[in-house]
Amino acid sequence: MVHLPIEVQISSLPNSPGVYQFYDESDTIIYVGKAKNLKKRVSSYFTKNHEYGKTRVLVKKIRSIKHIVVATESDALLLENNFIKKYQPRYNVLLKDDKSYPWICIKNERFPRIFPTRKLIKDGSEYFGPYTSMKTVKTLLDLIKSVYPLRTCNYDLSEEKINAGKYKRCLEFHLGNCKAPCENLQEAVEYHKQIDDIRDIIKGNFKSSLLYFKHQMKTLAAEMEFEKAQRIKEKIEVLENYQVKSTVVNPKISNVDIFSIFSDETHAYVNFLQVSHGLIIRSHTLEIKKKLEETDEELLQLAIVELRQRFKSDSKELYLPFAVEVDKDVKITIPKLGDKKKLLDLSTRNAKFFRQERFKQIKIVDPDRHAKRIMAQIKSDLRLSEAPTHIECFDNSNIQGTNPVAACVVFRDGKPAKKEYRHYNIKTVEGPDDFASMEEVVFRRYKRLLNEAQDLPQLIVIDGGKGQLSSALKSLDILGLRGKIAIIGIAKRLEEIYFPEDPIPLYLDKKSETLKIIQQLRNEAHRFGISFHRNKRSKAAINSELEKIEGIGGKTAEQLLKSFKSVKRIREASIDNLAKSIGMAKAKKVYESFH
Repeated sequence: MVHLPIEVQISSLPNSPGVYQFYDESDTIIYVGKAKNLKKRVSSYFTKNHEYGKTRVLVKKIRSIKHIVVATESDALLLENNFIKKYQPRYNVLLKDDKSYPWICIKNERFPRIFPTRKLIKDGSEYFGPYTSMKTVKTLLDLIKSVYPLRTCNYDLSEEKINAGKYKRCLEFHLGNCKAPCENLQEAVEYHKQIDDIRDIIKGNFKSSLLYFKHQMKTLAAEMEFEKAQRIKEKIEVLENYQVKSTVVNPKISNVDIFSIFSDETHAYVNFLQVSHGLIIRSHTLEIKKKLEETDEELLQLAIVELRQRFKSDSKELYLPFAVEVDKDVKITIPKLGDKKKLLDLSTRNAKFFRQERFKQIKIVDPDRHAKRIMAQIKSDLRLSEAPTHIECFDNSNIQGTNPVAACVVFRDGKPAKKEYRHYNIKTVEGPDDFASMEEVVFRRYKRLLNEAQDLPQLIVIDGGKGQLSSALKSLDILGLRGKIAIIGIAKRLEEIYFPEDPIPLYLDKKSETLKIIQQLRNEAHRFGISFHRNKRSKAAINSELEKIEGIGGKTAEQLLKSFKSVKRIREASIDNLAKSIGMAKAKKVYESFH
């Protein structure tokens, strides 16, 4: 299999938490690792001098890199553990043992116990996690025990045995840690209300518990039971300060395939996550080139069949973003919220990151294809009749009407063509009139291109809203170019895109490549125009300083600046040197004014 150079693969990695997998030349997975920042971590393997021989050998064998993006470092740690257990990579030695991460168990009992465990037993009990460390679990359990009195004994608290008086209250009751359900001093209904609240706390939903305790605190305060109210207040503070830890997979989700799709004009990207026994064991993204006008539904259906066959998946349930036709014995779920939706979102996120990664790689190894894709995207987003390989953008610059100038920048294939940039001094407009200035500059630009039989752009971008766009259109009408060149205006406030004779602007996605190209054009035109305006204003100020000298006019001032480049050098020049440029009579006047 042909692999891209490692440098290219690394350059396209995201700066996000995730798990990376190294493959050798036979496409066998040889190492799995986690990272807070995928790009930095993977880069370090190829830039550092490694102390251990094992790492040096590993780096030599790496031929390709794959990754899966997750939301947090904790998720990355858990997912790394799952992948190592599944694939047993040769160079992973630290996590190859049977160590598993801890869970919190709510036991399936009449008065449920809550305790940490590393084993999941299918007896109807509920399991929450996994957690990245036992310390996290103990912190959460300490929180729960400080707020709710729960039993810790392992007695069988059946109704018959309690009524028979088989059990006696223990020390936990006298310490206030348990209400002694073993002697019927606590109703099962009340106990289960506590368990419901605890279940919400473990999931991160503290609303029910906080409302209950706040109501209880106010009641006790009204009854002058201030010490008890203070203890309730302390429980509220504990709940409010605790931040719930993230989990990768809900243990109830088992043996499921998750598919998501993200597409553009030319390609579709389908991500496949496989969940087995409550753990993510596989992530793979398939790139599909569009041949015709295939819909996302058609492409996703094809990808599901291909990927399930390739990885020999026999899962009986699929999580999908929308319904497609699959085998009759396979259940389709379209998640809308909760843990299932989080898994689908994770899959979509990985498809998007894979697409970005491919774009970065293509930009390096095949810039022509990258440019064509960008042009196709702009054509689609702006509803143009042809790809805008030649774009021009105009911007005006003036300060309170002084030294009005304009700039025209040119982009070819989405990149600046700086040799074709042009500056314009505004000639026919007096005062600060941006609309009239825009009309003049657009007319002068395309009048010249027509006279010289030069190529016209496919798209004109006007920096401004409907007013500037209308002014530019007047010039195109006069030149007979209306309808022959596409033209849009971009307003700075909300980045609205205006089209001729359409009062409703277009709002592009803030992350879209089309908007980024238009913003780059606008910013480049603004920069180019402002620099010219500053130079002109500075030169005008210098000229005015020289023209204050009696007997020195504009032409003489310009001649002096042309010869000496600055007022400072003119001030320091001798009479003889000044005379060489403007004659002895004027040289004496200039010299005497500065000395």
